[in-house]
Amino acid sequence: MALPFSNTVDRTLERLRHAFVETARGAREAVGAPLRPDLPDDDIPRLRSRIDTCLEGKGGVTAGRARAAELGEAYLSLSPVGKRKFLLTLANDYGLPREAALARVERWRASKEPARSLIKALEPPAVHLLREFVGVPQGVKFVVDLRAELMTLGKTDAAARMLAEDLRPLLSAWFDVGFLDLVRIDWRSSAALLEKLVTYEAVHTIRSWRDLKNRLDSDRRCFAFFHPRMPDEPLIFVEVALVNGMAGNVQRLLDAKAETSDPENANTAIFYSISNCQQGLAGISFGNFLIKRVAEELARELPNIKDFATLSPIPGLRHYIDGRLKNEGDEALTQSEIASLVPVTNNKTTGAAAVRELLDKPVWWEVPAIDKALRPILVRFAARYLTSTDERGRALDRVAHFHLGNGAIIERINWIGDTSANGLKQSYGMMVNYRYKLSDVDANHAAYANGRVVSSREVRAAARV
Repeated sequence: MALPFSNTVDRTLERLRHAFVETARGAREAVGAPLRPDLPDDDIPRLRSRIDTCLEGKGGVTAGRARAAELGEAYLSLSPVGKRKFLLTLANDYGLPREAALARVERWRASKEPARSLIKALEPPAVHLLREFVGVPQGVKFVVDLRAELMTLGKTDAAARMLAEDLRPLLSAWFDVGFLDLVRIDWRSSAALLEKLVTYEAVHTIRSWRDLKNRLDSDRRCFAFFHPRMPDEPLIFVEVALVNGMAGNVQRLLDAKAETSDPENANTAIFYSISNCQQGLAGISFGNFLIKRVAEELARELPNIKDFATLSPIPGLRHYIDGRLKNEGDEALTQSEIASLVPVTNNKTTGAAAVRELLDKPVWWEVPAIDKALRPILVRFAARYLTSTDERGRALDRVAHFHLGNGAIIERINWIGDTSANGLKQSYGMMVNYRYKLSDVDANHAAYANGRVVSSREVRAAARV
């Protein structure tokens, strides 16, 4: 049954507009006629005039915030075409290209101003303008969403890409983890917040009310980070299952028909989904802090929980396996692996070609003979992939990089842990447990920072085969 949710984006935009209208009342007479929705070329000078007025900062803090709110309201009233022109004007006319930055440095060198004045001088005017929104109701959310739009534009426009990157230090300061609130979300949370869980879930789609309720049951936990200036908007959330032992199959873990267990009897917390909610905060990491905070919270609430681990996808594994089979051919396999394929192919195909042929069969993992032949081969590839690093010493897999960088170890590879279409597309159904032993997190983080992947004896043995 589909979830009858309305459009959360539309409601967020309406809330932003309303907040800006209220704040901008004092600036109304000074700005003149509204900008037309598509922002035709003859409206651009009036837009620049409004931006310049905001940057002048006349009239004190209150007036400055009112002008910023008016400008924000004007942006939200534009059509998609008008918003694009607005952002390109902001990025191209109010950024700080290299030549302008060098000129400012030279002026500073010729003066006797302290170093802090140079820092201020090198801030792009657009960033200075958007800094004003921190004091405007809904202003922080507005800047986050604006950066998301700039990042999209930045795929084809260098100035927009540069401004999006220039905003990252500002947002990193605003969203320092010390300012964030950790909140548990459960079935009693507001309908609007539950709707956002469904909207933002990026790992395992929530398919029904029953599925959602199951993920918030007594043997489950869901925690999110919130910012005080965005109290209705989760920044990132994690879903946790309280179980006995290391979970290895996501379909069983998320089975809404399974009986609810007593969390007091669980000994393991499985982090099975971490979803970032705000595209405009890309490049600003919360996940490492979130996992540690949640683990500490669970350890206090449920002393019986002794192990903390993830059940994670391996997004790049299938691409890695397919590439090795194609590029290396039979050299990618051991002689014993090649021999093990003979009984299931009857010598019609051999080696790497046989592996590819078997993997192309529908539900190949349900055929016992094929499963038996492919399992050691694919698990070895997975172990190699997860424990290998690139020239910078980073794990090849982005999820592995995230968890290893947070101080986890690669604990176990799970054969056919996700038989969903996405699981098969990403990794031929394999998943991995990253284990967080709280006493070892710092040492593991340091090891990975020095280019060493920490893994269990089982994983290391599989990689050496």
